[in-house]
Amino acid sequence: MPPNERTPPRAFPANAEHPPGSPRVGRGGCAPAPVPIDAPPGKLGPESDAPQVPRRPQARAHATPPDPAAALRPTDVVLEVGPGTGNMTVKLLEKAKKVVACELDPRLVAELHKRVQGTPVAGKLQVLVGDVLKTELPFFDACVANLPFQISSPFVFKLLLHRPFFRCAVLMFQREFALRLVAKPGEKLYCRLSVNTQLLARVDHLMKVGKNNFKPPPKVESSVVRIEPKNPPPPINFREWDGLVRITFVRKNKTLSAAFKSSAVQQLLEKNYRVHCSVNDIAIPDDFRIAEKIQKILTDIDFGDKRARTMDTDDFIRLLHGFNAEGIHFS
Repeated sequence: MPPNERTPPRAFPANAEHPPGSPRVGRGGCAPAPVPIDAPPGKLGPESDAPQVPRRPQARAHATPPDPAAALRPTDVVLEVGPGTGNMTVKLLEKAKKVVACELDPRLVAELHKRVQGTPVAGKLQVLVGDVLKTELPFFDACVANLPFQISSPFVFKLLLHRPFFRCAVLMFQREFALRLVAKPGEKLYCRLSVNTQLLARVDHLMKVGKNNFKPPPKVESSVVRIEPKNPPPPINFREWDGLVRITFVRKNKTLSAAFKSSAVQQLLEKNYRVHCSVNDIAIPDDFRIAEKIQKILTDIDFGDKRARTMDTDDFIRLLHGFNAEGIHFS
């Protein structure tokens, strides 16, 4: 596949596998609904530079985990990303106060409007035409989406940084991406994505979705996850938090003491420190060495021998506070 072409979102399959002990319906009362789809949903990202050739609808085995429509509240506004021809949309419209559907493909938008036109629920549908990453999202209570890998990460953080807060989102991703979202410290897939997501939300793996549940089958397995944002969020500057986490996960098996010996990292932190001192009228000694200051901070909080791969969000919060207290910032 050309690098500039995004894989369109896939339909939810009917006989997906729930992992042992996994909840079937979200705590926030949001879960996706079993619905067949008879046409490929539109792409969610920017259009390819190559000419877009209309595709013939393909039958797909499709259903979501336990019915979202049944769990929705009559007052809910639902954001649906990639509604396609609207099989899930009509079920959501029956239960929710309003459905905001975001679709890139104008042809599918036309089919969606045609499907609900003249029905009692037609007035409850709002369609946003365009790239969901570039679209200003309105207020919503719940979100249902099936996302291609290329936009999975930016879409998750667009959701988590969206205000006002939504209640929950039920999303389908490629299996490995989903497992990274829920990975715990010490696990192989634990990474910057895991830490950043778990800082801002509770994330649960709901079910596995085998590739043979799709026609034609994709090359990878899928999973469905539920995301519930923490409200209120932790009192952290997320840009600065991400700057710290980015540095520590460049080599997540290294000790923090070793990770912060990088000359590029030290140059960045010294620049930020000098700006901090200038703004706050703090004199910097002539013999100041940023490397010594960094190592002293790590020693004082007993983090020099810690490694990013084993640190949880509380550890990173403590580390960030330790640096900030000494005037060192990451953004």
